[in-house]
Amino acid sequence: MSAAEPNSKPKAESDPSKTAAPPVEHLVSTDHKLLVGKRTLEYTATCGTLLLQEVHSEAEGEHKGQYKGKKTKASVFFFAYTLKPLKKKDGEKKADRPITFSFNGGPGSSSVWLHLGLLGPQRVPTDEVGQCGAPPYALTDNEFTLLTDSDLVFIDPVGTGHSRVAEGEKLAEYHEYQRDLDAVGEFIRLYLTRNGRWGAPKYLIGESYGTTRAAGLSRHLQEKHNIHLNGLMLVSMAVDFQTLSFDHGNELPYPLYLPTYAATAWYHKALKPALQKKTLKEVVAEAEAFANGEYWTALMQGSRLSTEQRQKVAEKLALFSGLSLQYLLRCDLRPTEFRFFKELLRERGQTVGRLDSRFLGLDRDDAGEHPEEDAGMNNLVGAYAVGINRLLRDTLKFEDDAPYLVIAPLWNTWSWKGFENKYVNVGDSLRRAMHANTDMRIYVASGYYDLATPHAAGDYTLSHLGLHEKLQGNVQVSYFEAGHMMYIHQPSLARMAQELRDFVKQPD
Repeated sequence: MSAAEPNSKPKAESDPSKTAAPPVEHLVSTDHKLLVGKRTLEYTATCGTLLLQEVHSEAEGEHKGQYKGKKTKASVFFFAYTLKPLKKKDGEKKADRPITFSFNGGPGSSSVWLHLGLLGPQRVPTDEVGQCGAPPYALTDNEFTLLTDSDLVFIDPVGTGHSRVAEGEKLAEYHEYQRDLDAVGEFIRLYLTRNGRWGAPKYLIGESYGTTRAAGLSRHLQEKHNIHLNGLMLVSMAVDFQTLSFDHGNELPYPLYLPTYAATAWYHKALKPALQKKTLKEVVAEAEAFANGEYWTALMQGSRLSTEQRQKVAEKLALFSGLSLQYLLRCDLRPTEFRFFKELLRERGQTVGRLDSRFLGLDRDDAGEHPEEDAGMNNLVGAYAVGINRLLRDTLKFEDDAPYLVIAPLWNTWSWKGFENKYVNVGDSLRRAMHANTDMRIYVASGYYDLATPHAAGDYTLSHLGLHEKLQGNVQVSYFEAGHMMYIHQPSLARMAQELRDFVKQPD
């Protein structure tokens, strides 16, 4: 039963010919104008559903193997923004524009964050730091939209937004790595076919688990649909989950999170004066040097580390993390991320955010190990929910009383079929896609205050792809003084928008 259905259903009709109406595609198109600098963008916005179907054949009798029809499995909701055709001076139409397919992560998130934070024609405004302000929030024209240089398609994976499974189908079928790729990949193929866009330069942009999906799709689209991409834009990388998993016996996350611990402590003025006087980049660089050297070596020693050496490493770890020497010794030099969220500013009665550690939260008391809420997410979710619901009805004229699911906690039940007894790592899919298509380029955006997917974890992943040295130059990495959604920070938004435009820009 979907979230839009009542808690109980009427009894079925006795007449077997009276069955529920099958789902239908529902598309709404509207025309708009947007002023970006001195340029006026005239574009068409289309939102609605495309059906994912599978072909069925007769299984028995004389018609066995013959085409019978199509069975609808799910409907995928999307937003598409297409710039109206421009003409050159000679009257000929310009070559087909680039097209960028966008999705977010979770898993369980709709496409709302990249849509209303960075790429789309409208966005949720924030202040200089990234605060959305007080309810009821606002929605404004986005002068930073990527529509200037690429058409845009925002995809809500099944179970998010208005994307649903058909009656009788199992929602859980789509909530595992490969079936998610199958569904999103089929949507992309279908959209390109329906809209005559096979000749367009093609890009994917994903955020967080959306980078997992994008890396997987880069190879899946090649193998399944013969679609070769021009580029991937990976925002807050989550490609190798071993770098992000604080499991007993896995030492990798501790040194990879430390530079972000240091950045966070520096931002909240929780470091010793000598370090506090340095710039953010200087502090991060020193923390990385310690993390990749002395700290990593100490962790590898385990219980073989001498008492004297343990004390020495703990002192330096305290220097960069902002945590006390005693606390670090008690946790055996291994502060996990949730302990850090709670411990850093415990004496101030505050917690730091996971998605953006610049933001502060309050708990019922200051004695626990984990914060009650993520202050970074609390700053955003209400404003983005208002924004997408206003956009749907007021601007795009899409009428549907079903709730638009901004984010669903699918990560709690997501199936990792194919990754049993090992960490999820889709880096080899990305490597194989780049080796098969040596013209494909990668853009990576990382936030210094991101404690969900730290920048050092992304750097480690990229350096361990096994990418041929001739293709190393195809990868571009940018760092921002913000968090997981770095585009809520005004200076980061302006720079990132320009870098994305440059990345997809086609020669005249």
